[in-house]
Amino acid sequence: MKIMSDNSEISFSNFGVYNLDDQIELTLPNTMIKFNRISENAFSYYRENSEGKIVEKIIPVKSSDVKIELAPIRPLNYPARRTTHLFLQFDKEIYLSENSAASIFVNCPIEIGVFLVHDSNYDSLDWVTCDPLNSRFGLYGSPDTGTLCKYAKVSMATDYDDSDPYVEAVMQIVVENTMSFGQSISKVVFPITDNSLYYQNSKAIIDGLKITMKKRAAVNIADVQTISLETDWSASPTWEDKTASTHMEMGLE
Repeated sequence: MKIMSDNSEISFSNFGVYNLDDQIELTLPNTMIKFNRISENAFSYYRENSEGKIVEKIIPVKSSDVKIELAPIRPLNYPARRTTHLFLQFDKEIYLSENSAASIFVNCPIEIGVFLVHDSNYDSLDWVTCDPLNSRFGLYGSPDTGTLCKYAKVSMATDYDDSDPYVEAVMQIVVENTMSFGQSISKVVFPITDNSLYYQNSKAIIDGLKITMKKRAAVNIADVQTISLETDWSASPTWEDKTASTHMEMGLE
C-alpha cells in the first residue's frame, strides 16, 4: 500500500467510535489504518504512513462486541516519550498593561490515539502524528537544570473552530497581569497531562490555561493553572497520568 503525500483530494476519517466487525479502514493525513478479522477471536492491525513505515499487530479479543475509538491525544509520543511538559512559543507577543487581563485562543499541537473499546474499558492500542516534521523537543531553562519539553511555535486562533484538523486543537488562554507595570508574554510552559481533549468530527479542542503574572521575591513568575472546559463535544480517553500544576519564570526578552 502506498500512502500519497498529497492529501488535497482525500476524504479523511472523523474522530469517533467505530464498530469492529470484520474490517475497518481509517484514513488520516499521510496515514492509513486497517483492521481485519483473522479468526473468531482475533483481529490484525496494520498502519502505514507516507514514509513507508509499517506497524502490524495481532489483537486477540474475548468478546464479539468490540469497538475502536479514534481520538485526539496530547502531543507527547513523537519522536519519543521523554516529557510531560509542552512549550508553546507564540508567533506574536501578548502585551498587558498593569493590572489588566486578556483572553486569547491558540492552536495547540495534537497527536491521534487509537483505542480498543471493550466492556467499557479503553485500551491504548496505537498513536500517530500527522505532522512529524514539526514534532520536536525544546529545553526551557538552563542546560543543567532546565525542563525538557515538547516544543511548538503556535499561531493565534479566532475561536474554537479555527484549527488545522488532525494536527491542532484550539486552546483558550486567559492571561492576567497583577503587577504594577506592563508586561509581555511570548511563551507558556506547562504539564499538558492536566489538560483533557475533546473532539467533534475532525476538530479538537483542549482544556484551557490561566496564566497569572506576578512578582515573587525578586523574580517575575507566571503561575499556570488548567481551566476545565464545559462542552458537549466528546471527551478523548485518557492516555497519560495527570501531574501537578506548575509555574514558570517569565521570559522578558
